[in-house]
Amino acid sequence: MNPVMEYRQLIAEVPPKIIHTEEENRYYLKKLEQLNGRWTELTQAERDLHDTLEVLVEDFEKKTYKIRAATPIKAIKELMAANDLKQKDLIGVFETASVASEVLMGKRALTTGHIRRLSKRFNVSPAIFL
Repeated sequence: MNPVMEYRQLIAEVPPKIIHTEEENRYYLKKLEQLNGRWTELTQAERDLHDTLEVLVEDFEKKTYKIRAATPIKAIKELMAANDLKQKDLIGVFETASVASEVLMGKRALTTGHIRRLSKRFNVSPAIFL
């Protein structure tokens, strides 16, 4: 079948439109999952439909689910948890255990040295701690 005709047939079955509700989002997510499940077998028209639906879902979710950046302290605690570290394990990053404690409790601000060492320790961008 002609790819343009096939795409027209696909969008007649699954008409892409701006998503306004959770129900519509779930509908398009289900269609995306079905297409993902057959990814290696998809025709170019089906891949084009997939790409279109993906953009619509991403747009809806970006508008609907506002994600706030973590605070620097929260980022440190998440990285510690992900790496199964205790406060004492950060003594190389912070001068002493008491400095580590004060920083993690929010009583002391991170210095540029702390940020540089945290970035190196966890292999992440220093921007996470700003």
